[in-house]
Amino acid sequence: METLLSIRDLVTVFGKGENAVRAIDRVSLDIGKGEVFGLVGESGCGKSVTCRSIIRLFGGAPARIESGAILFDGTDLVKLPDRELARIRGSGIAMVFQDPMTSLNPTMRIGDQIDEAVRRHQNLGRRETRQETIRLLERVGVPSAVQRVNAWPHEFSGGMRQRVMIALALAGRPRLLIADEPTTALDVTIQDQILKLLLDLRREFGMSILMITHDLGVVAQTCDRVAVMYAGRIAERATTTELFAHPKHPYTEALLAALPARQSRGQPLRAIGGMPPDLANPPPGCRFHPRCAYAEEACIAATPPLVEVAPGHQTACRRHEILP
Repeated sequence: METLLSIRDLVTVFGKGENAVRAIDRVSLDIGKGEVFGLVGESGCGKSVTCRSIIRLFGGAPARIESGAILFDGTDLVKLPDRELARIRGSGIAMVFQDPMTSLNPTMRIGDQIDEAVRRHQNLGRRETRQETIRLLERVGVPSAVQRVNAWPHEFSGGMRQRVMIALALAGRPRLLIADEPTTALDVTIQDQILKLLLDLRREFGMSILMITHDLGVVAQTCDRVAVMYAGRIAERATTTELFAHPKHPYTEALLAALPARQSRGQPLRAIGGMPPDLANPPPGCRFHPRCAYAEEACIAATPPLVEVAPGHQTACRRHEILP
């Protein structure tokens, strides 16, 4: 598979000096052209910071990329000046945020917001711009788009607002769509519709999708490959099928053991003991070792590297061979 995005040893830091916190610590991953790649983990593990680092969009937070490379179709985004990176946002890489109500401007009509995005990325006149806006709304499944193009964000349901956000993202015809928890706070039926829409759009436009989620059910439903994050680091990478069948990191194993679907198979749910570490003062060695049933002295002494345990399957666990 030809690579579209390649992240290498990315380090993203919040704050300065003694108060600096490594939110992302030497993260590496590749996303192929036309692939749906999942990034999964508990809240606060660094998933969203990773995707925001790609387009350097930190929402005003005191964050910076300290080191590493982010190659998008061969261009290192880390080295790009802000003006050049701004041209890639939307047209090359677009993002759908997890809360559409706070992402949409409540003082602008839906159509005006999409018009603005279309004009920014496509050389169209006023009439053609509005026609394209209506076409995008229809494509993402907004009913009566001709009438609803003049509606306000608060007049749409949560699921419809998320469809509007997807239409906004498509305005620039991106090659990579970053979906940051796109189904948060949606009921199960609407969640399924949004995920199906994203997969349909992937096939139609040939774009890649980086799916950020804490929900392994979403990963199973949508992703070709997946990386599991824990405390700012990659714990495991594999195809989705391989990861679910043969987890080789204790954290991945624990996440799968906590899935509600186990109950339907007559298996008990198992909670993950303890709490995620404070990244301002992380534990030495493997950051999962305080919560890990397999931990030994070597796990505390040094950070385990990602090692290949099967073709395309890497884990950062010294004791992966004893996992079932």
